[in-house]
Amino acid sequence: MSEWLVLTLAMLAACAVVLSIAFFNHRRIGEDDDPNETPDVIEYMTMMIGVIYAIVLGLAIAGVWEARGAAQEYVRQEAQALHEVSVRSEVYPPEVRARIRADVDAYVTHVVRTEWKVMAERGELTDEGARLLDRLRRDVTDYQPQTDHEGQAYQPLVDQVAAVDDARSARAGSAGDTMPGVVWFGLIIGALVTVGMVFALQIRRSFREMLLAGLFSALIAFLLFLIWDFDAPFGRGIAATTEPFLQQFEQVLDRN
Repeated sequence: MSEWLVLTLAMLAACAVVLSIAFFNHRRIGEDDDPNETPDVIEYMTMMIGVIYAIVLGLAIAGVWEARGAAQEYVRQEAQALHEVSVRSEVYPPEVRARIRADVDAYVTHVVRTEWKVMAERGELTDEGARLLDRLRRDVTDYQPQTDHEGQAYQPLVDQVAAVDDARSARAGSAGDTMPGVVWFGLIIGALVTVGMVFALQIRRSFREMLLAGLFSALIAFLLFLIWDFDAPFGRGIAATTEPFLQQFEQVLDRN
């Protein structure tokens, strides 16, 4: 099911529930009931609950958006480090250079074609990706430089492979959900309380009040969906992409 369809259904369901409760609540209230008699403290509490929940929602959205941005940065660092390994190996003999570049190409192809799907679906990396990176590390570190020029390039190459490993580990840490379950519990309970306080003000069935109640509940549903969508940086609609790999290794990926 499309995520945007899920969002539409969630917003419609939120509106339907709130409006249904308002409708049945109005039928239960007697004719002599006066909504103007709502205590001032109820209005104050409703306002404060709305403000507090808005702050919590804002912090949650900022947190998942920052996690999504960090995940994309890890991908960029990994792709850039791999590109540096491929370029800096130019100083090595042809057979060594070809072996290192073949390792880089195999790793990039696996990450983009296979590992990315596994990461999005299961929130974890593949053993094959780790094996390909280990092979690249061995080919870089096992070579003994024969000239001063090669010796000067050796340590930077080793450092770039280490940067790839570090970025890959960070990407693995960002592959799953970033929002703890207890936070989701608070967000959902807060939404129910915030929307429920609308009825403490004795909402009536006028078109204006019903429209505002429906729009308010739909807005809450949309914001919760936005948090959920950002919560998995690699797994949902607005997710980190393989664009850094595509930019650095376009020709490699086109061949494979």
